[in-house]
Amino acid sequence: MISIAIDGPAGAGKSTVARAAAQQLGYIYVDTGALYRSIGLYATAHEVPADSEERVSALLPDIKLELGYQNGEQRVFLNGYDVSEQIRTPEMSMAASKVSAIPEVRQFLFALQKNMAKEHNVVMDGRDIGTVVLPEAQVKIFLTATPEERAKRRHRELVEKGMEVSYESLLEEVKQRDYNDSHRAIAPLKQAEDAILLDTTHLTLEQSIEALLKIVKEKLKDVL
Repeated sequence: MISIAIDGPAGAGKSTVARAAAQQLGYIYVDTGALYRSIGLYATAHEVPADSEERVSALLPDIKLELGYQNGEQRVFLNGYDVSEQIRTPEMSMAASKVSAIPEVRQFLFALQKNMAKEHNVVMDGRDIGTVVLPEAQVKIFLTATPEERAKRRHRELVEKGMEVSYESLLEEVKQRDYNDSHRAIAPLKQAEDAILLDTTHLTLEQSIEALLKIVKEKLKDVL
């Protein structure tokens, strides 16, 4: 099986670019951030602070997560319910950042992610895919953009969905999440030594997808 690991900070466009690349390659797309968001959603629904290690860990035995695919789109099921839309809010983004710092949560999801890579050719994105989850991945890419550009993209996305949120608050959230993700004690966000850096600050979505596929095809030229 072939694994393509895409890491990078929040809002860098990993999910969109990875999903498009997977579709063109005919691989399974695995959005690991959606899994952490789902645990954050479950904790929030049960009025458990997302940063409470003991209380969040106590919820894990009651959580069943599954990834499904409808019309080529990944859907996330939490205890049988499709929560794909509910987890895409700024609040769940911050909740995901907090629960991802809990060792028990990371261990809970580790096996699920590893098994998917054993059974399928995958494009998997997250914060520690190339460094921790799939260190043996044939292709590793660190996708990034400036905090300002990432906040601008997120603001545009939410406005298009009819949500009212200020650019300034989103920029602060992006910077806070960057700090949380890169300073957590377990599996902090960082570029793997053998990962290729792809900065999309000045690239359109189409150009970003094209640049990523170019890297993939060059690395896998003897396989594809």
